[in-house]
Amino acid sequence: MTVTWEELGWERLAAGVGRCRLPVWDCTAGLVVGGDAALVIDAGSSPGEGARLRAEAERLAGHRVTHLALTHAHFDHVFGAAAFAGAQVYGAVGVDAVLGEGREALRADATANGLDRRRAREAVDALVSVRHQVSGEWTLDLGGGRQVLLANVGPGHTAHDLAVLVPGSPEVVFCGDLVEESGPPQTGPDALPGHWPDALDRLLALGGEDARYVPGHGAVVDAEFVRAQRDALAARFGVSR
Repeated sequence: MTVTWEELGWERLAAGVGRCRLPVWDCTAGLVVGGDAALVIDAGSSPGEGARLRAEAERLAGHRVTHLALTHAHFDHVFGAAAFAGAQVYGAVGVDAVLGEGREALRADATANGLDRRRAREAVDALVSVRHQVSGEWTLDLGGGRQVLLANVGPGHTAHDLAVLVPGSPEVVFCGDLVEESGPPQTGPDALPGHWPDALDRLLALGGEDARYVPGHGAVVDAEFVRAQRDALAARFGVSR
């Protein structure tokens, strides 16, 4: 039975491209559907949430999820990754070390932000390896004429920020937490604020003036919003432009 994006609570952004806003932390997850493959962008905050996300994505795609891109290594974006068994996992160079050596820090951050301790421990124990690490740009062919560009645009929000460009009309850029709409950008201990404005310049160059920019948290924005957030970050951290 065919189901629409809206029926599952997803926002359709372009043909075969959409996103949902997950509960609690309002974290965005994206989906890009190809002819015989599908890419999910970010995995949610627990294996259970990841499983629900994968099930919905596969209903919308009409076939299995074959690729998973992690925009950065924060718990609300990666703890559901274990639910994507069999998918090829992509991230920026260096993110795999964070998911390995930094597991206890991720668990502590998750519980400090309200995730149940048992679920946090289960998620950390089940964390997957990022087999495909992007140093510059990487083009994925999802079949049916659908190609997606993965771009290492950081550092900024973290040392390892990945963006996803979906060409089309309009172009769609999944920004991770380099862009946030529902509140000020969050600068944790792993942020590199001196580099963040430059990362947003790279996002703008990637998507262009007419793209739809999908933040890690909040509503979809335009290039003007991204520029304003870049300028606000530069002023906040004393970064010369």
